[in-house]
Amino acid sequence: MHAMPLPPRLKLVPPGVWVALAWSASTAFTFLARVRLPGEETANEFAAVQFYRWDGLLILTIACALALLGSMWLHRRPLRALALLLTAAAFLTTNLAAGAIQLAQFLAVDLALYFIAAGRPRRTGVTALTMALAVLLVWETVRLLRGWGIGTLEELTVALTAVVAWLLGDASHRTREYGERLRAQAATQAVTDERLRIAREMHDMVAHSIGIIALQAGAAARVVHTQPDAAREAMTAVETTGRETLSGLRRMLVALRHADQDADRDRAAVSAEADRLHPAEGLADLDRLAAATTAAGVQVHVHWKGARRQLPPDIDLSVFRIVQESITNVVRHAATTACRVTVDYLEEHVAVEVTDDGRGRGSTTDTGFGLVGMRERVVLLHGEFMAGPRPEGGFRVTARLPVPATAATVAA
Repeated sequence: MHAMPLPPRLKLVPPGVWVALAWSASTAFTFLARVRLPGEETANEFAAVQFYRWDGLLILTIACALALLGSMWLHRRPLRALALLLTAAAFLTTNLAAGAIQLAQFLAVDLALYFIAAGRPRRTGVTALTMALAVLLVWETVRLLRGWGIGTLEELTVALTAVVAWLLGDASHRTREYGERLRAQAATQAVTDERLRIAREMHDMVAHSIGIIALQAGAAARVVHTQPDAAREAMTAVETTGRETLSGLRRMLVALRHADQDADRDRAAVSAEADRLHPAEGLADLDRLAAATTAAGVQVHVHWKGARRQLPPDIDLSVFRIVQESITNVVRHAATTACRVTVDYLEEHVAVEVTDDGRGRGSTTDTGFGLVGMRERVVLLHGEFMAGPRPEGGFRVTARLPVPATAATVAA
């Protein structure tokens, strides 16, 4: 069977509060065990002589004050807090005239051991467990040296509960660390996958550009003697295409220079299979993407701002991929029937914004890494990226990418 998860509100309760509640409950139980409850002929435990006297009440007050102070310190100074709780447990036990520290008095200590082992480094947890067991051992040793009776079985039981509490906390600590490692590995893998995807797309763009260069060069060679003006135009196109391709490659390769060698080998293998002469997708395909998404049930409104112009292939593709991923997340997670895409051609930048009026979760799923991939694209191109819920409801994704000054302006 799976353990029932704690309600979200209970997870917000500080550990010190739980420890204080445990001490209060165990103290109340100690009193209940020493009075005759309804239906009982006698009390379960006989009260010591000083239990109700002024000195006994003073000991109780001091022990409770130490325990509550330890509960307050648990978050900031865990070992000092545990020392106060152990002192309180031993102090109150002297008021019971018992041969061993009682399990009820050690309940708060056990809970503190769990929280320390779960939330602190393992060395701190081991130190805390050693302190708890040492107090039990010292208690029994002192009583033996003074010729008093001891409760060996009771003390072993209390020691066992302390060990079990520490083991549970340590297991919780290890589970949380393992989960964090898995999330970090998944995020790293998502970034690597996105870089490989970018590399494959760069390969396609380069292959397409080389194909154009080859065609233009061939055409120029055929007409160089008969139509010199046409040959000159063809070679100009070759020069322009070559410069744009080299510029895009330079930007991307510099950004990807830290990729590991294994990723490079995988990228080369995939690129070899994907080698084909066709243009990659870009903003020119945005209307087609919007129409396909609208046909699927989510209406996409596309708005263009500024003077539309030809963008470098890597920037054009990245903007399209950001819009594509954002629309995909709207369809999957936003629970809405419409979204709005705005593409703004600025003087030195191109900006894109995707908004929806859904439930404000966008792509912030537990297992999805769509935002990681989009952010990676923007960072590689030295742009700005933001994503998050909108104050008025829904979700917003915005990206702003710098455009080289050589980008040619074309008619909208």
